[in-house]
Amino acid sequence: MLLRDDALQDKVILVTGGGSGLGLSMSTGFARLGARVAITGRSAARLEEAAPRIDASGERVHAHAADVRDAGAVAGLVASVVARFGRIDVLVNNAAGNFLAATEDLSPNAFDAVVRTVLYGTFNATQAVGRHMIERGGGGTVLSITTTYAWTGSAFVVPSAVSKAGVLALTRSLAVEWATYGIRLNALAPGPFPTEGAWERLMPTPEIEERARRRIPAGRFGEHHELVELAAFLVSDAAPFITGACVTIDGGEWMGSGGQFNGLLQVPREELKGALRTFRRRD
Repeated sequence: MLLRDDALQDKVILVTGGGSGLGLSMSTGFARLGARVAITGRSAARLEEAAPRIDASGERVHAHAADVRDAGAVAGLVASVVARFGRIDVLVNNAAGNFLAATEDLSPNAFDAVVRTVLYGTFNATQAVGRHMIERGGGGTVLSITTTYAWTGSAFVVPSAVSKAGVLALTRSLAVEWATYGIRLNALAPGPFPTEGAWERLMPTPEIEERARRRIPAGRFGEHHELVELAAFLVSDAAPFITGACVTIDGGEWMGSGGQFNGLLQVPREELKGALRTFRRRD
């Protein structure tokens, strides 16, 4: 990593969805830079498996299973982290859910599952940690992972687009409202970054994956360490005057074409739906 080894020294960082994918990569990077890291997610087993990868000694990592859709569970999570580490300096809202689907085929439950995790979950965590920061004094930082189609929109991921747009609006609104408490809120909008599990739901065939790669002017997908470095900078003391920002890291994708999955409009609709149905049966 290019940042100083002590860039996040002794900061207490809570990462939702921290047991896998980009959440695990960020949590591991934060710990390497000196932070004490709390991770949460719905699967206790996954968190227990991830914790030693973040800090083998166990001294600088805390795992607490919670469903961010449940405000009561989030309140318990915050209390658990404070009991272990004494405070929370940084919240990273990373918990999410997404899948490709033709909107006319969406069930109410499918729409609700994504919106409640991404939008409600981000609000629940932000409000609970924000209350702790305000009560404790001394400020803090909230970084929410959003997406470039939060402002462009995108076909075939309507629940996610709606939710991520809300997360971006929440970030900008609270950056103004909570500045008086010394709390900074920013968003980070990644383009395609391969992750286990989620990647297969969004790139279910080699053809769709290659089509996505061709849309990126940089000619490749993102690498986890690139996002980790950026996230660490945004939550560090090196960025005290940055608030209300949404920083894009996508190799130029959204400027090149916009709407991350709009390229799938070139695939005959019934052929696309067949591919998505096949993947859902396999998943």
